[in-house]
Amino acid sequence: MGHPLSMDLRSRLLAAIDNGLSCRAAAARFGVAPSTAIRWHALRRDTGAFAAKPQGGDVRSRRIEERAAEVLSVWEARKDISLEELRVELAAAGLTVSVAGLHRFFVRRGMTRKKRLAMQLSRTVPTS
Repeated sequence: MGHPLSMDLRSRLLAAIDNGLSCRAAAARFGVAPSTAIRWHALRRDTGAFAAKPQGGDVRSRRIEERAAEVLSVWEARKDISLEELRVELAAAGLTVSVAGLHRFFVRRGMTRKKRLAMQLSRTVPTS
């Protein structure tokens, strides 16, 4: 993923447009794409700001977080349920989520989904 161009470049390009240069001419002068200059100019005209928008981050977890009580109630009913089985039950209830999304949901809560053996492993004899 690329990084946003500097505020210095943005302000110099917009200052050139304010001084009478066209968006395309200013873009050529500062070595950016014409569409970039047009977008920055429109953004400043519409909002008054021309700073870069935040990049990255989680954009989908809010769907499962909104229905956290439902997910946790299904899990509480059957604590030995696998993530795939949980995903199927939630899909039947109208919540489409991936197994990886469910895993991250439980990790955010510090809940482990790993099944452990009932007894400690033996160092001398393999146990089943």
